[in-house]
Amino acid sequence: MKRTPIRLLHFADLHIGVENYGQIDRQTGLHRRVLDFLHRLDEVVAYALRHEADVVLFAGDAFRTRSPEPTHQREFAARIRRLSQAGIAVVLLVGNHDVPAIAQRASSLDIFSALGVPNVTVLNKARRVRLETKHGPLQIVGLPYPIRQRLLKKQEYRKLTPEQLDDRMTGLMLSTLRRLSAEVEPEVPAVLAGHFSLDQAADGSERKIMVGRDLSLPRSEIAAGPWAYVALGHIHRHQDVNEGRAPGIVYAGSLERIDFGEEEEAKGFVWVEIAPDETTWRFIEVKARPMLTIEVDVREADAPLALVQRRLARRQVRDAIVRLIIRMRPEQREQLRNKALTALLKGAFHAKIIPEVEYPRRDRLAGVELEAMTPSLLLERYLVASGKPLEVVRAFLEEAATIFERPA
Repeated sequence: MKRTPIRLLHFADLHIGVENYGQIDRQTGLHRRVLDFLHRLDEVVAYALRHEADVVLFAGDAFRTRSPEPTHQREFAARIRRLSQAGIAVVLLVGNHDVPAIAQRASSLDIFSALGVPNVTVLNKARRVRLETKHGPLQIVGLPYPIRQRLLKKQEYRKLTPEQLDDRMTGLMLSTLRRLSAEVEPEVPAVLAGHFSLDQAADGSERKIMVGRDLSLPRSEIAAGPWAYVALGHIHRHQDVNEGRAPGIVYAGSLERIDFGEEEEAKGFVWVEIAPDETTWRFIEVKARPMLTIEVDVREADAPLALVQRRLARRQVRDAIVRLIIRMRPEQREQLRNKALTALLKGAFHAKIIPEVEYPRRDRLAGVELEAMTPSLLLERYLVASGKPLEVVRAFLEEAATIFERPA
């Protein structure tokens, strides 16, 4: 009789606490973007329960910061508790956003171990665990994110350059990985859970929100191990770094979009079935909040607002986070005031309006009536007059908008 495969759900990079875009939800008191991330976790839990997962493996970065708000911790724990009560083995790997730099301090996930929550295992250091599931035993080897500051406590590492320290840390991680690989019981399937970068992985938005420097391990070292599957976190873009070969070396990716760098990326988790003779996996997409960049050039338009309206009508802006970029001439600003544009975007979850006004090149801001200009327009005129490239001007204006929009 063919044995039922072990069913494992792999997800990562939840980052509860990211509050880019949106406002506070009055009913819950939580930021609406925090609710987005929690709703994605709800999808994970519901899928695991509905499909009777044996193991749910989280590959690191539960929260946005190393010191998350108690409310965020409560919401995360409530969902993990549902899995625990259903008898599903839950393995929580510590990521770089979960662990403090000081070794003596607890990670944001250690509370589950301290309370002895049934069926929950926290991997806050490199080690191997054996789980007994209803469909057979499974080994999980955890390799959490390495913390440089802990290494710098040792005298022999303090005088190394950052590059030398990277090399030393990479060597230590590989040595640890080889030691744990040798401990694996060959007759029991093994999964490697890691939170780090691989040298051939495509970058994601984690680079923008990282705490400290990053380092990467060679894919060849991972592929050579005794693994039925490799469950990775840290890079937000879902991908199989082993390109379809066995074992699958898979970044689940983040569950929700962090910024517009992830606009085109599908978000979700991975469903893995581990049989004695074969391991298969598939990506399950979740209903992540859509992000849309819409660019409209109205410089040659006689009715610029009408042109913007037609372009918006072609896109599904309802409930999306929208970045509207409008290239215009200075005399068109009056017809394209933010109030009129905001009315066109009233169905969006959140809208950022970025005007790119094409001014004649001038060396100075002479002749400008400063009292009649908004802070955003003043900044834009200054950057243009300074000769900044268009992409630099856009980036400055996007960051400045978050400050200008704050209530006084």
